[in-house]
Amino acid sequence: METNRDIGENLVSRVGRGWTFLSNHAHVLVCVAEAPDARIRDIAQRVGITERAASNIVADLEHDGYITRERQGRNNHYRLHRDLPLRHPIENHRRIGDLLALLTERP
Repeated sequence: METNRDIGENLVSRVGRGWTFLSNHAHVLVCVAEAPDARIRDIAQRVGITERAASNIVADLEHDGYITRERQGRNNHYRLHRDLPLRHPIENHRRIGDLLALLTERP
């Protein structure tokens, strides 16, 4: 009999071959939360998207105030604004900090 753990492991092995529960915007947000000094190239590689797509998503997040990009020498440092609400009406009673607390090691 297959356990929940077995089912979970089978699902994880199929990632990339279909849909996921989170959008690429959420994936980029998680990457920035875990590594605020990450390069766009590194974010793109981790999420599994192009550098252009990652750059566009970071620009979206910055434009709408979810992150602030600060130049530090030749690199960027991203600051998250965890108190802002999620965007969809179904979940906009929650903050991005709530989501990140579930998905990252760092609350």
